[in-house]
Parts: sequence; structure tokens; C-alpha cells
Amino acid sequence: MNLSNIRAPKKATEKRKRVGRGMGSGMGKTSTRGHKGQRSRSGSRMIRGFEGGQMPLHRRLPKRGFVNPSASDINEVNLGRVQQALDAGKLDAAKAVTVEALVAAGVCARSRDGVKILGKGELKAKLSFEVLSASKSAIAAIEKAGGQVKVLKAEAGAEA
Repeated sequence: MNLSNIRAPKKATEKRKRVGRGMGSGMGKTSTRGHKGQRSRSGSRMIRGFEGGQMPLHRRLPKRGFVNPSASDINEVNLGRVQQALDAGKLDAAKAVTVEALVAAGVCARSRDGVKILGKGELKAKLSFEVLSASKSAIAAIEKAGGQVKVLKAEAGAEA
């Protein structure tokens, strides 16, 4: 490699194509766009998903699933997790266990629409729960430990 071999990169020295500057330039009148049609017109771009009048792929494929607009977003908490928070001293056994108390203890990340207590794990302490709902096994375990459950909204399969 020496100075006599150095060249500019390809297209670096090519001039920009100036279209629509008269018939003598060879790029006047239609400005290299041909005649008529969508692609010859100004501001006209291909429509995303348009397949020339054929039914587009996104409309040919079947739609699946359902999103329930009235579904509630509930925190599910097992009794074993509540007992862990109690053992760590993050929950107070004298006060009622509510959504706010569980969030403050770090058991739940945020309150959402409420809390459902599930029966997995063992509860040793006598606690009072005020929750949106609770499973039958959770209610039985809480009452066995001497506590009580106040269900704010009865759910199918749960007892108040």
C-alpha cells in the first residue's frame, strides 16, 4: 500500500441525482418514476400489510383467546409466606393482616385489587386476616391456629 494506490470509497465521489430539472438532463418530466401509479405519486408510500387487494395475512389468520376486561388482579399469598414474615418480625401479630400490612412487610410488591390467602404452608401464630378472599384450606388452617378470617368479598369456593 502506498500513496499512489489510495482511492476514495465507492460512490463517495458520485454526484447526487438531481431529478426534475428539465428534459435536457434526462431526468426531467417524470423524474425517473415512470408513468402513473401509486409509486409515481408524491407522498405515496406502500401501506403496511397491504397485499394488492388480496386478503392480508393478519386478517386471514384466526384470532385466538379472550381478555376479560372486568377480571381482577389479585395477589396470591400462601400461609407459609405469612409465617416467614411473622418470624422475621416484619408483621405484627397483634394487628390485623391486611393488604397494606402485607405490602409494608414486603410479602406483596403492591396492593393491586386485593389479596387471596392460600393454604400452602403452616401457620403457627394466632392472626386476624382482613382479605379479599381465602381458600377453604387457608380458612381451616387459620382457624385451627386460633385466628380468624374476615373475607371482604366472598368468592366461589370460599367461606366467610
